[in-house]
Amino acid sequence: MKVLLDIKDDKAEIFLDMLKGLKFVKSTRLTEPNARFLADLKEAVEEMKLIKSGKKRGRPAKELLNEL
Repeated sequence: MKVLLDIKDDKAEIFLDMLKGLKFVKSTRLTEPNARFLADLKEAVEEMKLIKSGKKRGRPAKELLNEL
């Protein structure tokens, strides 16, 4: 199982040290650009869920392409 945690900077080192002590846990630090990408991706998925459920209105692809 993979879990993504958001931990305050001042508590992160303590938590990571604790994780290192657990042989069954493998941890990897994210770089700031990767963390930002994941946050943006999560936001996009949530927006798509709202559009599919009808709680938010999408816009046509042609309109999006015209902006580019």
